[in-house]
Parts: sequence; C-alpha cells; structure tokens
Amino acid sequence: MPRLLPLPLLVAVLATSCGVPLDSTTATAPAPGAAASSAVTTTAAATPAPRPPPLISPELLADRSVTFRLKAPAAKEVLVRGQWAKDPLALTRNDAGVWSATSAPIDPGVWEYSLVVDGLAMIDPANAAIKPMREPRTSILAIPSSPPALWDFQDVGHGTLHSHDYLSTAFGCERELVVYTPPGYETSTDAVYPLLVLQHGSGDNQLTWTVHGKAHWILDNLIAAGKARPMVVVMLNGHPPRSGADSKPRRTGLEGFQHELLDDAMPLVERLYRVSKDRKERAIAGLSMGGGQSLSIGLAHLERFAWIGAFSAAPPDGEMVKPALEDAAATNGALKLLWIAVGKEDGLRTKNEAFIATLTEKGIHHTWQVTAGGHSWPVWRSYLASFLPLLFSP
Repeated sequence: MPRLLPLPLLVAVLATSCGVPLDSTTATAPAPGAAASSAVTTTAAATPAPRPPPLISPELLADRSVTFRLKAPAAKEVLVRGQWAKDPLALTRNDAGVWSATSAPIDPGVWEYSLVVDGLAMIDPANAAIKPMREPRTSILAIPSSPPALWDFQDVGHGTLHSHDYLSTAFGCERELVVYTPPGYETSTDAVYPLLVLQHGSGDNQLTWTVHGKAHWILDNLIAAGKARPMVVVMLNGHPPRSGADSKPRRTGLEGFQHELLDDAMPLVERLYRVSKDRKERAIAGLSMGGGQSLSIGLAHLERFAWIGAFSAAPPDGEMVKPALEDAAATNGALKLLWIAVGKEDGLRTKNEAFIATLTEKGIHHTWQVTAGGHSWPVWRSYLASFLPLLFSP
C-alpha cells in the first residue's frame, strides 16, 4: 500500500514541485510520534500601493481652453510654447511634482506646441499626437471647428494611406514613401487616376503632410463635396539620409531628390497603382523646401508635369529653371498651372516676390497670391485646400 504523507508535509512538497518558495508557506512536519495536524499557516503578501492615474495632457475644456500637465519633480521651470500665442504659458508645480496650467481659449485649428523644461524643448510625453520631424520635439493639438473645416475629420468617404519601403538607387539605402489613394480606388478597379507629388518642408518628412497637415482629410472632404478630382498622391522624404563618418559619399540636396523622385519613386507608383502617365495628369507641389523642389523639378521637367504649386517656397535652382524661363512660348504652352502663394509675414516673402518679378519679366504665365499669415502649417493647409480644386481640369 502506498505510504500517505501527513497533510502539512504534502503541502510543502507540492509547493516545492510547483516552483513556490518554501518560505512563502509555513508547513512543519510533525515530530516522530506526534499527531498530524491539518492546519496550514500562510504569510499574507503586502498590498501594493495603488498606481496614480495617468496624466491627461492636453485636456480640451468646453470653452476651448486647454490644460497642460507634466510630471517633472526636479524641474525648475516648465513652459508651453504654442503656435496659437506669441508668449509662452508658464506652468506651476504642485506637491506631487506635477506641473500644470490652463490656457486662454484657443481658436479651432491643428496647432503645434512644445514643452520647454529648463530650456529644453520637448514633446508632451502624455500626448501621442507627435509631429513627424527629423528631430521630433513638437506635439499636435487639434481643436475641431464648427462647422468642420476641410482639415477636420468628417463623416464622408475616406481614402487610404499606404506606406512603402524601397531601396533608393539615389542614396543606396532603404527609404520610405507614402501614397494616398482616393475613396473608391479599391472598388473601381478599372479607373485610372491623375498623380500629385506633394512635398514637405525642411525638418519634416514624408509623414508630415498627412499626420500634421491632414492632406488626406482635405482631399477626402473636397472630393466628397465635388470640388476636387479623385487623385493619387505620393509623398517622399525630401531630405537626403544623414551620413555617418564611415558612410560612402552620397548625392545630396536637390540632385539626390530629383534622382529619387524620377528614377525610384515614380516608377514604383506607376508599377503598383493605376495612375495616368499623361503629363497633363501629373502635378508637383510643396511647401518651403518642398516648394523650391517643386519649382525646380517641375519647370525643368515639363515633359513630366503640367501643374506646379509652390507654398511659401524656397527659391528654385537657377540653372535648372533657366531653360524654361528663357523660352516663354514653350513653357506657357506646356504649363496648365503655375500657382505660387506666400504669407505677408513669411520670411521668404521677399525671395518669392523676386521670383515672381522674374516670371513677369520673362512672360511666364502664373497665378500669384499674397495672403495673411507667416511660415506655418495653418497657412499651408489653406493653400492646399485652394490648390487642389484647380488641378486636372480639361
């Protein structure tokens, strides 16, 4: 007959075989000749302290004022620098080391802001909405308009954003681009669409026009209203990759971007998407650095692009655009639209005015707008909303 173990000893054996430390249960075998006891004494585990609730920042209040919070017990000063105000907002610290402050009511819009902690600009760690940048330090605050603005999410048909990794022959490394396809692209399998190349500014990347600029929502809403043609949009990283000390020499600046756009990105899009190859169905546009790239490449390659847009643009490359400027008849015959706009407070206004003077002197047809505002995303969203309805008309 099998030998039966006393209950306390059995508990100890089972605990050991299950990986439970013996000192977590007090189980003592009886002394020889002593009666077995069924009592088991356990040591109660200490109750962990409750975790503090996560900080909410930013917190949008009913009157459109916003509360910002940051836990930084060792900080000496915390500020919020936002696009909506000229002066920073100073936060105050409580006994728990949490800094907070509530702003005055903020106008609707998609704004960017940074926390400045003892002089260091940084993202708001409690806010998952981050502006895509080469050196991320800016968070996004979105306050919807009523009625909704074109850059607000609306209950309409929505397009799709696609991300592609590819080997850049221009730079010899992996790169990424983003493609927008309009509502209905997946179901209208025979339709062919015009193509827009849309470029960001210095410091940003291929994600910024959608994550922060809301270009996809702008186009969704315009298409739903019948104000823009459905189109495919491709957005590249306009910066050359950063090179380490041991990296091989690479193309830089405009030369590299032109190679990558024409020899890598556009063939990829043409291979994977139903886009027209007719130059009259091709446009290129961008802001700031991307505006300079669009002017340079668009005017240098009128055999590829008939529509060009430049928002607060950097000056184009003089050598690249010289042939187009010197042959006004051919250029005007090839261009469907050359659209240029800049804000009154923009630091690039003077350079834009100089280029407009050159276009006028050379007899190049163009559309020119000077608007309110400076060198900022609220201005560029409105420019895109004005530019898209003009594209790809007969």
